[in-house]
Amino acid sequence: MMMDLAGEPDVSIDPSRKRANILSLQDVRKSFGSLQVLDGLSLAVHPGEVFGFLGRNGAGKSTAIRILMGIMRSDAGRIEVFGRALHSDVIGIRQRIGYVAQDQNMYPWMTPRVLSRFVRGFYPRWDERRFQQLLADFDLPPKRRLGTFSGGMKAKLALTLALSTRPELLILDEPTAGMDPVARREFLDLVRDQAIQDGATTFFSTHLIDEIEAVADRIGIVESGRTIYDGELDPLRNSIGTWSIAMSDYVPGSLPGEFARQHLRILKEGERQGRWVITLQFSEEVLASHEIVLDQGWRHESMSLEDVFIAVVASA
Repeated sequence: MMMDLAGEPDVSIDPSRKRANILSLQDVRKSFGSLQVLDGLSLAVHPGEVFGFLGRNGAGKSTAIRILMGIMRSDAGRIEVFGRALHSDVIGIRQRIGYVAQDQNMYPWMTPRVLSRFVRGFYPRWDERRFQQLLADFDLPPKRRLGTFSGGMKAKLALTLALSTRPELLILDEPTAGMDPVARREFLDLVRDQAIQDGATTFFSTHLIDEIEAVADRIGIVESGRTIYDGELDPLRNSIGTWSIAMSDYVPGSLPGEFARQHLRILKEGERQGRWVITLQFSEEVLASHEIVLDQGWRHESMSLEDVFIAVVASA
């Protein structure tokens, strides 16, 4: 689902695909007093995919997840999980979801074995054999007190508990916060491996671009509580380009070549290190029907996914 780059984001959900969605949010709103946290958030998550929920800190990601988990209610909008309205059976739906929160608040005196006895009582599909196997796979000592666990070990244990419920939907809310790079990479590998093995749907919330590149099939970018992109990574990456020209050669208002003159909008422009730099966004039709022919003096600049994300969010 691509953004309508000429105006507001096109995030309406195609009715013909609605039955296939594991999760859908349509025009969801939430305020805390005068603060509007979610302002018409809409997105759809398809079966079997790893969906990256991407946005800056404070963009509304955690609020959206708390609403999905039934921890709080939205003020307006429609939320469907497994094809059913969330409010129709919050407890039943939650029993089909595995959840890993950003902060792992575990009793320090407990051990993984004791904690599992507590958790499994809430989940009819709890798989004890799988829990034991994951403990071994993730190298987690079953009889060691949780107060001695590192942040990475607690995150692995939370993932172990979530996967042992045999979830149809796995929701991860900034699960690698506070981890060192090695632990983060190991955790992401576990998420990807389990997604492939189980075929379950994963909803992964983060503000870290490299995590999205590592695991996500599709992404939703949220800014100021609304969706500004919902779709695959490559179309977004390929629709944005940056060019630069020496300040001595720059003519105000000019653009780099006939191709760039057919842009849908300028995401950002300005001077950097003695050159005028401009970032443009195009439709798929323009990209498919034109080749880049630059005017003299302009050069094409490479962009990382982080550059693309910053450009899109800054222009929202």
